[in-house]
Amino acid sequence: MKRLNTTIVILVLGTLLGWLVSTSTPTSDEPIALPNAVESAPTGGDFSLTSADGPFRLQDQRGKVVLIYFGYTFCSDVCPTNLALMAQALNAMTDKDLSRVQGLFISVDPERDKIEMLKKYAQHFHDTMQGITGSLTDIAEISKRYGAAYRKVEGESEGGYLVDHSSNTYVIAPDGSLHTILPHAASAQEILNVTRKLLAKS
Repeated sequence: MKRLNTTIVILVLGTLLGWLVSTSTPTSDEPIALPNAVESAPTGGDFSLTSADGPFRLQDQRGKVVLIYFGYTFCSDVCPTNLALMAQALNAMTDKDLSRVQGLFISVDPERDKIEMLKKYAQHFHDTMQGITGSLTDIAEISKRYGAAYRKVEGESEGGYLVDHSSNTYVIAPDGSLHTILPHAASAQEILNVTRKLLAKS
């Protein structure tokens, strides 16, 4: 597995640490999860989750660049912003390149985000994007390996509670390794640039 650029790792860990310190203490007695994502550098790795079209395994995407975003459908603005930017990048690709790229939206709120809902939500942004999720245990384990932090907090929303979460986009190389972690609101051009470089190398 290729080593992540040291500067990127430091930036990501610093961002996550700042997020963990700055977010308010949840009022819920039983938060969904808060992975200790700053213990070590994110390692990524294969996982199996569920989509509306059946099981989804990351290892089945070998040869493709995979763009992963962790969030939930009741998110009011952060998730739509990042998914819209990912969609802009996908829209700017040629058909040939697009056939070798997979956008993923992983829900950290499986209690409310059922798989049919996830499919519609993800494809609202781009028809090739997949929405996937799994058990609370599976999501906690996968998000920890990728350095994605989240927790359930009580608040006023359509669904009755909110989920505070980090908002990075994870870029998986065609060999399955975690190549790049892009920060919140990384531009469509940034996503496009790193994707094209990986496609050109494979």
